[in-house]
Amino acid sequence: MATRRAATTEAGGESTVEPATQAVVQAEGVNEVRLVGRVSGTPETRSLPSGDEVVQIRVVVRRPPEPAAKRGAPTGRAVKSPRAAVDTIDVSCWTAMTRRAGLRLADGDVIEVEGSLRRRFYRAGPTVQSRYEVVAQRVRRAQTRS
Repeated sequence: MATRRAATTEAGGESTVEPATQAVVQAEGVNEVRLVGRVSGTPETRSLPSGDEVVQIRVVVRRPPEPAAKRGAPTGRAVKSPRAAVDTIDVSCWTAMTRRAGLRLADGDVIEVEGSLRRRFYRAGPTVQSRYEVVAQRVRRAQTRS
């Protein structure tokens, strides 16, 4: 199945993205993930019983700030949180290209990941459990501003 992307146009020196048409979204759905965050720990290679290898990376991503009204503050006034809210997201690299890119990363590197969200099921003793992960299609170090 062909991937459809939104068109990008240059307007007055700025890039704008035209939203995908509602018909495309309804007909095919969209499962695209883009993360920018810091690597937490050392990427690990796992060998599966099938002989396949996967590199797993844990990425820590800051959450966008909540609106002041949602935090209980009067409108227009920000309330500082004692700790920044973050999400820790597991990223799996299955292709040779993404595995190589993943293994070049180190703890604390700022990276950009493009991929799709997957739910994996596995057996843990007598029960079946699941977890969500991002399956990487592209992994690279992010350009940081000095």
